[in-house]
Amino acid sequence: MTTVLLLSGFIIISLLASYATFLLLKLRKQASQKAKHQQELQDINQARLDEHLSSIRYIATAMLEDRCEISEGVMRIAKLFSILSMSEQVEPEYPAIFKHFNVIQDHPIMEQRKSLEKKQRMRFDFARMRSEAELEAKILEEAKKLTSFAPNPLH
Repeated sequence: MTTVLLLSGFIIISLLASYATFLLLKLRKQASQKAKHQQELQDINQARLDEHLSSIRYIATAMLEDRCEISEGVMRIAKLFSILSMSEQVEPEYPAIFKHFNVIQDHPIMEQRKSLEKKQRMRFDFARMRSEAELEAKILEEAKKLTSFAPNPLH
């Protein structure tokens, strides 16, 4: 009777130990997959960040080379910084760009602009041109700095 109990106990303990080992291996595999998935997400986010930063540098260079109008470049750069959630971080470093962006950000474009009355279009154009004339030199200085822009690490 004692032998049967000991044998039964040994079998039960062996089964429980096997099941615990199985669960531990499964947990390790899940942790490994999670770490791999997180690394893939980080790589994707880094690639996206690098692409947007490259676009910002390209637009800044185009503005300096007169291949892109100042207002269009400012609009694109400010929106890219917004997409990257960096607007508040970089605004103090590039105040002229963001000052001009605040003037033009709500101006209608394309079909919306075409549907405006001539007088309204002229008001928007005048506000844009006045801001451009006032800030052009500063915006181009900031664009020159942006051609080699690299974000400050958060840590």
